[in-house]
Amino acid sequence: MTNKQTKLVFMTLLLGTFAMFLNQTLLTTAYPSLMKDLSVSTDYVQWLTTGFLLVTAVVIPLSGWLMHQVNTKYLYIASQIIFLIGTSLCYAASSFSQLLFGRVIQAIGVGIAMPLFQTVLLYLSPKNERGAIMGIAGIVIGLAPAIGPSLSGFILTMYNWHVLFLMLIPIIVVVLFLTFFFMRPVLPIEKTKLDSFSVIESSLGLGLLLYGLSLISAKHANKWLLIASIVVGCVFIYRFVLRQKKLSNPFLSLEPFKQKDYLISCILLAIANMAMISFEMVIPMYIQNIRNMSPFESGLSLLPGAIALGIMSPISGKLFDKYGARGLCIAGMAILTAFTFPFVFIKSTTPMVIVIIFYAFRLLGISMVLMPLTTFGMNALPNSELRDASVINKTTKQIASSLGTAIMISVMTMVTNTSNSPQTLLKGYHGSFYVATFFCLVALVISFKIPKKTV
Repeated sequence: MTNKQTKLVFMTLLLGTFAMFLNQTLLTTAYPSLMKDLSVSTDYVQWLTTGFLLVTAVVIPLSGWLMHQVNTKYLYIASQIIFLIGTSLCYAASSFSQLLFGRVIQAIGVGIAMPLFQTVLLYLSPKNERGAIMGIAGIVIGLAPAIGPSLSGFILTMYNWHVLFLMLIPIIVVVLFLTFFFMRPVLPIEKTKLDSFSVIESSLGLGLLLYGLSLISAKHANKWLLIASIVVGCVFIYRFVLRQKKLSNPFLSLEPFKQKDYLISCILLAIANMAMISFEMVIPMYIQNIRNMSPFESGLSLLPGAIALGIMSPISGKLFDKYGARGLCIAGMAILTAFTFPFVFIKSTTPMVIVIIFYAFRLLGISMVLMPLTTFGMNALPNSELRDASVINKTTKQIASSLGTAIMISVMTMVTNTSNSPQTLLKGYHGSFYVATFFCLVALVISFKIPKKTV
C-alpha cells in the first residue's frame, strides 16, 4: 500500500474504534438514571458493562481465527454492521432486558473489531515508529472512554438515555462508508479448518468464568452457582490451553507467551485495566449519589482528566520510541497509585477541585502505561504472531475489566448492605477505592520487571 492508502486505513480504523470505545463508558454517568427509569438495582445495572465485557471476551478468540480466513476489509465491514444493529436495538429499547440484548449484539461487533484494529495498526507500522503511531491510537483508545461520562452527562441534562445510542448511529454509518472505499485487505489469508472443540471450550470457559465473576457483586447470588461457574470455567480454559498445544494448526496460538516481555506486558495491562475500568464506574456514582450533582456536572468534573490523557498519549508514544517502556511505565504506575490512594479518604465535603485534579492525574498516569505497554509487548514478537497476540491481549484485558468491576462493586455492595444512608454509601466507595489502590500497587511492583531499553 502507498503511504496515502495506509493513512486512510488508519483514519478509518481510528474513527470506528472511537465509536466503540466511547460506547463502553457512555452509560457510566447514566447508571443512576437507568436504575430509576428501568427500576433496577446497582448489581443489575452493572450487567450493562459486565455483560458487554463478557460477550466481547467470548467473541475475541473467534476474531483471531476470522482474521486468518476473511479479507480484512469485509471482516471490518461485518463488525461495523453488527455494531450498528446492536446500537439501534439499544436506542429502541423500552426495558432493561431489551437494552441488555442490544448491548450483547454490540459486544459481538466490538469483539470482532478490537483485535482487528490493533493487529492492522501494528502490522502496517515499522517497529521503530510503533510507539508514536500507537500513541496517536492511544488518544482514541484512552480519550473516547474517558470523555464518555462527560458527554453522557451533558446529553442527559437535555435528553433521556436513548439519545446516547442515537448519536453513535451516524458515526457508525460514516465508518461503514469509509471502510467500503478506503479499507484494504491488509492481513494475509491463511485458510485453516475451524476446530469446533476449541470454539466450544474457549466460549464455555470464558463465558462461565466471567459469569461467575459477575455474580460476586450480586446481592442475592447463589454462592454455589458462583463457585461452580468459576471452577468449571477455569477447567474449560485449562482444557482449551492443552488442546492448543496439541493441534498442528491451533485455533489460537499461545506461542506469544513464550516471550517474557510480552507476558509481562499482558500481566501489567490486565492489572492497569482493572484499576481503570472499575474506577471509571464507581467515581460517577460517588459524584452523583454523595455530592448530589447532576449527570452533566458529574461528566464535566471528569472532562479535565480526559483532556490530560488525550494530550499525554502521543507524547508517551514518542517517549517510548526513544527511551523504551520501563521508565514510562514505572512513572505512570507511580502517578496512578499516588493519586488513587487519596480517594480512600474522600468525604462528602472534599472540595470538588481536589477530586477533579486527582482524577486528572490518575488518567495522566494511565496514558503513560496503556499504549507503551501494548507496544512493548508486541515489539517482542514477529509479525506472524501479531494476530494471536492481539487476541490474547484483548481477552486478558476483558477478563481483568470484568474481575475489577465485579470486585469493586461487590465490596461497595457488601459495605452498603446495612443501610442506604449517605455515610454508609461513602464507606462503600472507600472500600472500592482501597481495592483500586491495591491493584495499582501490584502493577507498580511488577513494572520494575520491565527490562531497560537496549541500543
